[in-house]
Order: sequence, then structure tokens, then C-alpha cells
Amino acid sequence: MASNDPYISPPPTPSKAKVDPILRNALRYTISAKEYKTLHQYFITRSPAAVRKRAPPPPKYASLVQTKDDYNGAAIRASLRVFIAVQSSLKLWEVIKANLLARGKPQRVKAKTSILKSPNLRLSLSLSLILLLHRLLFRFFSRLRTNLLTKDAAPFRRRNLRISRSLTSRLAPAIGASLAGLALGVYPGDQLRISMAIYVATRSLEFAYTALEEDGWFRNKPWWWGSWMLMPVACGQLLHAFVFDRDCFPKAYGDFILDHTPNYVQRRPPSYPPSLPWPSTSTIVDSLAKMSRLNWPYASLSQSSPKMLTKVTRPFISPILFPLNQNTLPTSLSALAPITSSAHPSHTALSCATLHPTTPSCTMTFLQYILTAFPTLAKFFAAYYTLFALPKYRKFIASPAHELNGLAKRVLRTATFLTGAIGTSWGSICFFQYLFPRTLLPSTRWFLGGFLGGLWGFVDRKGGKGHFLYSIRLSIDSVWKVGVKRGYWKGMNGGDVAVFVAGLAVLNVVYEKRRSVVGGGVGKGVGWLRGEELFGTKSAEEEQKEVDEKDM
Repeated sequence: MASNDPYISPPPTPSKAKVDPILRNALRYTISAKEYKTLHQYFITRSPAAVRKRAPPPPKYASLVQTKDDYNGAAIRASLRVFIAVQSSLKLWEVIKANLLARGKPQRVKAKTSILKSPNLRLSLSLSLILLLHRLLFRFFSRLRTNLLTKDAAPFRRRNLRISRSLTSRLAPAIGASLAGLALGVYPGDQLRISMAIYVATRSLEFAYTALEEDGWFRNKPWWWGSWMLMPVACGQLLHAFVFDRDCFPKAYGDFILDHTPNYVQRRPPSYPPSLPWPSTSTIVDSLAKMSRLNWPYASLSQSSPKMLTKVTRPFISPILFPLNQNTLPTSLSALAPITSSAHPSHTALSCATLHPTTPSCTMTFLQYILTAFPTLAKFFAAYYTLFALPKYRKFIASPAHELNGLAKRVLRTATFLTGAIGTSWGSICFFQYLFPRTLLPSTRWFLGGFLGGLWGFVDRKGGKGHFLYSIRLSIDSVWKVGVKRGYWKGMNGGDVAVFVAGLAVLNVVYEKRRSVVGGGVGKGVGWLRGEELFGTKSAEEEQKEVDEKDM
């Protein structure tokens, strides 16, 4: 019989008496009570009887892992899940590459590395630490600010004016939490880390510009002002780097350009004898760079007969006119002989004979490129935009005509923009050959050609913001590498980590000051970094409104 004596303490509950503290903490950091309740409702109740008997009911599990403050436990749970998710995704990607994408290709033997030096492990660890430290630091500085604003902390504030002003600022938690970005240094310094730093920095500047714009900093802007203006600068720099510093140029971006320029970068003809050499696309581009360094040279004409013309009067002389010549090319450009040997006799420029040897008109070559490349790019972007529109299928079902019309406009604008940009960038080389003397801006004209091509971004100014920002990020990366290569500046160890921390700080500040600006997935990501689903936070605007209401 149970005793009714109130002075006899009841026996401890079985859950807390028998469960080991280590196991209790392991359960707490693995799954929360709310998540366990959902798991129990949909899976455990439908499991075999043996599993149902061993699994505790949700109330018992809640009492087992219940603590006064579960914020730290939730932060650890989230970071562990990020670690597992990233590590699993990287392993899955390796399997897909090895078994599906690498079929029929010779596989490289990878050198074995220790687990601690594994890039996949260190990337997973880095991202999970960024999340954990960001949540802990944000809460720490938030609580510190709250405590310093109390009356009991008034003496400290009077003694330490500068420190107290910094720590009691509304932006102190946002800036302090950004120090979690230092955990990016756990991952080895390669291209992925640099790309992450540039992405966070550019997106934070984008949101900061939008916030300043809403605050009225950029009033009375001209109607043509917009993000498309980044494209001419990015295209100019990227084209110049593609020709002169290809090792500082993103390979995927270059492959995309070369795949869509068959009219200008000549491929081996099907009827060309396999036994004879043909210059590769890289060799053709390198030869164009040599032409620039040689100030777009004239042809060197060696005659086999004294009766033949010995004075060169044209920049380029087709070998068709003088089949007995030994060579009509400079020695350093002899690799282009298979292309220029059949050049049309009307060609007067070596660059034109290289880019479009069989077509004498530069204008016709440009028009042919537009007519050839536009359908291909339109098909590509039709599939691309359709794929990304699949999650919004409900909008298509609700108003199919409106959504299809918008999709078609977006495809046409993007295809027109890229077709014009690529064609103008290559065609401008022919244009500058006739416009400029050969010694005027021999290398800079590549930047000017890319700049002219980037002006086509005006066509896609309403929906091409993502393409513009992507191109400027690639350009920033390329500029930095070119500067290090040529000795304009020196790289700093951990410089990309510092850029990442600064970008994260700006992003946090903008999110705190004007949360509506940081929308979409980025806004949700910042809120998730802060743990706002567990720890209620308010922006500076909301706090100011509450203070104003109390004063009234």
C-alpha cells in the first residue's frame, strides 16, 4: 500500500532514477521533446511491438530531457544535423561523380589522406561550427547588453564609457555573432572558401545598398540606373583575363563561352585529314593574345621568286594568293597556319582571318552568329528556367497563361542578352582592327570589347540581376588572382576568412536594422543562424517602436 504520510518523500521517477546522465544528455542533444512527439506519432506507433515497448511515451521523454533552458541544446542539435547533412551530401556527390558522371572516362587515382585532413570532413565541421558559434555568441551578446542596461550596471557604464557604448548598442549582438565566421578557417583555403567569402560579401553589400536606397540615399536616379551596369565592367575584365590570364579565369565560365562561339573560334572541319594538326581552342586564344602583344603584326611575306611582289602592303595576305610562299605568318603564330591557309583573299586583318577565315565580311559573321547561337541559348534557358519554376507549379495551375507569358519573356530576354554579349565581345575585335591603328591600345581593346558586350545587359535589366551579380563575383575573384600573379598586391593568409567575417557582420547589421530588405532564403538563413525559432529576437525598428509607445 502506498503511504499517505506527507513527510515521506515519494520515490524518484523511474526515468530520472535509472537513466544514465550521459545517455540523458545524448538524447537531449539528438532530438527535442517536440520532435520526439512527432516521431512517436507517425513512426514509432506504427513500428513492431518490440520497438513500441522499448520506446518511452512522449510525456516520459519530455520529462527525461526537460531543462530550464534548452537553447544551448537546440544549438548543438542544429549544428550536429548540419554536420551530418553536409557530410552525407558530399559523400553522395562523390558516389554520383564516380559512378554516373565519370562513365567512360579515365579515373584519377586519389592520394589517401588522413581523416583529420579530409576536405569533406573539414567543410562539414566548419559549417557546423559557424552555426553553433553564431547562435551562442548572439545570445551571449544579447544577454550582456540587457544586463549592462540595468540600473545595477550604471557604475560600470560610467567607468567604461567607450566599452559600455559599444556593448549596449543595438548592433552589438549582430556584430559580435559575426565573429563565428572565423570558423571558416577550419576548412582548407581553396577556391570554395574564396567563393563563399566573395558571395557573402557581395550579397551583404547588395542588401546594404537596398537598405540605403529605401532610406532615401539615392533619390532622383535616372531611369536607366540599375544592377545591369555591373555587367560591362565584369565582361570587360573577364574577357581580358580569358585571353591573357586564363589560369585566373573560371574554367566553367570559359567552357560555356567557347561552346557557344563556333562562328569565331574555329573547330576542326569534319573533312580535315586526321593526320594533320589542328590548333585547339586554347591555342587559338593564346595566339590572339600573342597578336595583341605584337601590336597586331603585319604578315611576313617570304618570296621564292624575285619577280614576285616583295613589299607588304596589307596587314594580312592570304596564302591562296601566293601559294608558293614559305610562310605568311609570324613565326610565333605558325600554329594558326591550318586556319589561315584557307583564309578568304579579301581578308586584310590577321585577326579576322583567324576568327572567321571563310567569311570575308565581319558584319555577316556577326549576324550569322546571332542567328546560330540565339536558338541554342533560348532552348538552354527555357529548360533552365522551367526547372526552377517547378516548385511554383501552383501558380501555373492558377494562371497558366500569365505564368507562361512571364517565363517566355524571361527566356527571350536572357537569350538575347547573352547572345548579344558574346557576339559583340568577339566581333568588336574585328571592329577595332578597322577603327584603331594597330599600335593603339593593342591589349586594352579586349577589355573595351567585353565592355561593349556587357552593355547588352540593359536588355535583361528587369530580370537579370542574378546573372549580373554572378558575373561580378567571378570578376572580383579573377581580378584578385591576376593582381597576385602580376605582383600588384600580395595575398594575405586568412584574408578570405576576414572578408567572410566582414560580410557576415554587414549582413547581420542590415538584418537587424531593416529586416524586410533581407528577404527570401537569405533572410530565413540569417534568422536560422540566430536561432530565432527558439530565442525570440526583435529588430532595432521593433525595439524603437516599443520604446516610443511606452513613452507616449
